[in-house]
Amino acid sequence: MMNDFEKICKEKVLLNEQGIRLDKWLSDKLDMSRSRITNLIKDGFVTINGIITTSADKKTCLDDEVTLSIPAPTPAEPIAQDIPLDIVYEDDDLLVLNKAAGIVVHPACGNYEGTLVNALLAHCHGSLSGIGGVARPGIVHRLDKDTSGLLVVAKNDKAHVGLSEQFQVHSLTRCYLAIVWGMFSSSTGVIENYIGRSPFDRKKMAIVQNGGKRAETHYTVKKILKEGIASLVECSLKTGRTHQVRVHMTSLGHSLIGDDTYGRAPRLKNEMIKELAQFPRQALHSYKMSFIHPVTQKEMFFEIPLPPDMQAVIDKFG
Repeated sequence: MMNDFEKICKEKVLLNEQGIRLDKWLSDKLDMSRSRITNLIKDGFVTINGIITTSADKKTCLDDEVTLSIPAPTPAEPIAQDIPLDIVYEDDDLLVLNKAAGIVVHPACGNYEGTLVNALLAHCHGSLSGIGGVARPGIVHRLDKDTSGLLVVAKNDKAHVGLSEQFQVHSLTRCYLAIVWGMFSSSTGVIENYIGRSPFDRKKMAIVQNGGKRAETHYTVKKILKEGIASLVECSLKTGRTHQVRVHMTSLGHSLIGDDTYGRAPRLKNEMIKELAQFPRQALHSYKMSFIHPVTQKEMFFEIPLPPDMQAVIDKFG
């Protein structure tokens, strides 16, 4: 295995192979199922001449060099582990918890143990919905490893389906608090565009013109920190795309402090900037959530405070 990949395949499009759908061409070349190839393409594991493509229906062109990186398999079933959970609410159908920064939600390459799923299996004694598959029992949505805050988990399939439907129609509301670099020209705003895999880095998302999914974020500046070097911003998600807040804030020139993937500290250096540049994670916290209980049909509303690391920044520089 290399770089968490089981195999890396490289093929070149020949003269008699032009104009064929990419998924069909790769399936025939590598003797793999077309559905498996299509999923790998959509997940960003295929490049054409070094640029990632997520379009399975893209047509092949002569001399194109196509590379498929097949991710290493994860264990068939995660194990239960006694890991403390900060549970905000729990009943027979679901639970809402406050995820700590630094914990991965479900097992994946490089993180097979110590995840939120491992902890949930122990806490719920196996009573989790199976819709997400063996590696993601109960998981309806995710938070990045270094993002903290509210996350809802389904204990049974009925709850999972009901919550998933609310995510799909965007009736489940989620609000984040972020500490970002700089001072905004307007105290409120709406960002609406399309987010997809970066054509240059499979691990990053980007605003794209083609092939992405619509993404909408409403933001409100809650507090301007000392000298306007940073701001505390509330971001309300109207859609739920991977890295949406991080990508959208960066697109405005206000990347999150601690987010080395999508931004960096200002070049101008003073003591405050130097200190904030050392923040150990992206300063992002899911602090508010509301939804209709999928079984009782009651409206549920949750709000939690900033975690200590982000609150310390506000206390010192606010």
